[in-house]
Amino acid sequence: MADTTVTSKDTGSDADSALPNPVVMGKAMTDIASRSQRLVTDWLKRQTTEGQNQSLDPFNVGGAFLEMTAKLMTDPARLVQAQMSLWNDYMSLWQQTAQRLLGQETEPVITPARDDKRFKDKAWDENVLFDYIKQSYLLSARWLQTTVNDVDGLDDKTAKKVDFYTRQFVSAMAPSNFVLTNPEVLRTTLETKGENLLNGLNNLLSDMERGKGQLQISQTDYTAFEVGKNLAVTPGKVVYQNDLMQLLMYTPTTETVAKRPLLIVMPWINKFYILDLKPKNSFIKWAVDQGHTVFVTSWVNPDAELSKKTFDDYLLEGPMTALDVIKDITGEADVNAIGYCLGGTLLATTLAYMASKGDDRIKSATFFTTMTDFSEPGELGIFIDEEQISGLEKAMSEKGYLEGSTMATTFNMLRANDLIWSFVVNNYLLGKDPFPFDLLYWNSDSTRMPAVMHSFYLRKMYQENLLKEPGAITIDGVPIDLSKISTPIFMLSAKEDHIAPWKSNYALTQFVSGPAKFCLAASGHIAGVVNPPAAGKYCYWTQSKTPKSPDAWYNGTKQSDGSWWPEWQRWVSKFGEGQVPAREPGSDKYKPIEDAPGSYVKMKS
Repeated sequence: MADTTVTSKDTGSDADSALPNPVVMGKAMTDIASRSQRLVTDWLKRQTTEGQNQSLDPFNVGGAFLEMTAKLMTDPARLVQAQMSLWNDYMSLWQQTAQRLLGQETEPVITPARDDKRFKDKAWDENVLFDYIKQSYLLSARWLQTTVNDVDGLDDKTAKKVDFYTRQFVSAMAPSNFVLTNPEVLRTTLETKGENLLNGLNNLLSDMERGKGQLQISQTDYTAFEVGKNLAVTPGKVVYQNDLMQLLMYTPTTETVAKRPLLIVMPWINKFYILDLKPKNSFIKWAVDQGHTVFVTSWVNPDAELSKKTFDDYLLEGPMTALDVIKDITGEADVNAIGYCLGGTLLATTLAYMASKGDDRIKSATFFTTMTDFSEPGELGIFIDEEQISGLEKAMSEKGYLEGSTMATTFNMLRANDLIWSFVVNNYLLGKDPFPFDLLYWNSDSTRMPAVMHSFYLRKMYQENLLKEPGAITIDGVPIDLSKISTPIFMLSAKEDHIAPWKSNYALTQFVSGPAKFCLAASGHIAGVVNPPAAGKYCYWTQSKTPKSPDAWYNGTKQSDGSWWPEWQRWVSKFGEGQVPAREPGSDKYKPIEDAPGSYVKMKS
């Protein structure tokens, strides 16, 4: 019979050695009590000043589930059938467990997904009790999700919202998230005499203090990184700045460079240094090493003074201004450009704006994981409906901006098991400090959104999907028509992208009138893009044509191993216009203001 006990290490014969030091424990509990009291007091004060205008259901989850329940009750036969199916599954699990207790070899009734890291501890399989708990949870989770997904009569948005929040509930209820049903936590508690739980309580209070009363789960060791010290260290200068943007120009590493400079338009939902984390995985450094004169937009982290800034302002004070500055510094009117995520949406809008004005200074455009058709926005669409947008607008009107933590929480919910619950277990139950990880440091370095701009973006693009409609959006008095874009484009999307689904990205190839090359990378929104050749990871798919359907495109692709970066370099080099002597940052007119990465990127939310 399999061993069903969880034992501690031998702690010796002295009974007192098994107990925590009372002096140390007393000091720790006194400190915890003091910090807890201060947090509760601060929280109560905020409820009187801020809480009165906040909805108890900001995501309108209750309404979605009420509608789902009403539809479910109209078909009791299906509900009974689901209940019977769950009962049969549990009977099979009881039988399998009984056989294991008798020492027989059995096959599990249900197993976790291969990429499910919650049940990686061996005890989940080897220990009969924990194997039963695991399978019981998986059966219940499958039953709950299947039941709500099979409800007929729901509109598409409500069905997706019910499915999403059901998965959030299922993730929260996993046995791995609780002390008594997680074998690793139980084992650690016995081995450390409960010190892990005390450390976890300290970690919890520290995260509450860092969030000023709101829980901001630490995803990494924030003391291990500093922007400009061991992140965003590619040498360069800030050569221009305005209210919204610092323009960075990087120091060359080659004797000659492409005649046409390269402008990278970054999203302002996050900070630019995702493309310049460390030298070994920095796309910016790699592009400099390929002989590009690289300019990058580093957006300000806006406060209430910038609340009236519009999408028009981001276009005019961002890429349009950058083009003028680049010409003055390099003498080159023409550039190649890259836009990443929201920066790509801005770049597409800019190209259409310029086309209407007869301005063709951008000679090639590359888009990283960029949406211009928002009809299928992936799971971010869960957060886009009238109730939620109105709630955000109300909150933004009070402060003048959207809190950076709000956006960060939204993105974390899209991968709750990896970005929320794994850290709950590690930080609070196991009492460990999170591992230093540059990507998660960047992920936690959130940015704010100006109220007017963000409302326009959510309503006109996500909710109404007007960008793809010729003339439906006007920027600076110019109707935007993506079909006027004749600039050659290279589109990079990621196969597992949960923020900008690749099939939605593909739509731009059908909107533009110029030549388009589409490239699909393995992995997701970040790892699919930040994949240096030296890493030897993943793969990508390409083909020469862009048929109407993304599925038809994929069926005709060729798979290549490794990074897509060299594929892009071969493409963009056709638009380099030869070589010129390398250019140092700045000019007589635009003298360097400060070293890269500049001061805007260091502003904290």
